[in-house]
Amino acid sequence: MEALLTPNFSDYSPSMAVFNESAITDEAGWIARAQQADAGAFEKLYRMHIDKVYGLCLRMTGNVAEAEDCAQEAFIQAWNKLDRFRGDSAFATWLHRIAVNSVLGRMRKSKREQDRIHAVGEALESPVADADTGEMRDLAKAVDRLPEGARHVFVLYAVYGYSHEEAGDMLGIAPGTSKAQLHRARRLLAQQLTKEGFET
Repeated sequence: MEALLTPNFSDYSPSMAVFNESAITDEAGWIARAQQADAGAFEKLYRMHIDKVYGLCLRMTGNVAEAEDCAQEAFIQAWNKLDRFRGDSAFATWLHRIAVNSVLGRMRKSKREQDRIHAVGEALESPVADADTGEMRDLAKAVDRLPEGARHVFVLYAVYGYSHEEAGDMLGIAPGTSKAQLHRARRLLAQQLTKEGFET
């Protein structure tokens, strides 16, 4: 994934990257450097967060190529908007919001359903958590068949642990709608798994 993104920093000068990396011991230090147009510091942030951002995009799109494009777009947007980050939320949460917007924007443009969520099974709290590989694939397919709205809330709330307020903010819906979509997701999952012969 490291090769996924090499931003075109048109205002970047190699001299900006001349600093003592060992002097920066925390994320806040890298953020501060990146906000001064230091592409080297932003690359450090990229390496720290790319796996989780890509994972979120993959779970929302279910398509490797689409997830890579969305993750790349998210980091490009993050670089362009870095001066707006004020630390009101965790940097990871800020990145996730940008990634969610990237995914939703791409879906709105494409107007088509895509293959989704193949790696979420292990995150489900289900009696089949210790199931064999075939059962886990069936479980992932059940999640894959969830309607878009229910699936997105399920991923953000049940997999990534965001609150309904946070998930609603990212998706542009009310917290109550997020709760309703989660309830819908769980109900539909239970129905699908019952059809597949699982005990729910």
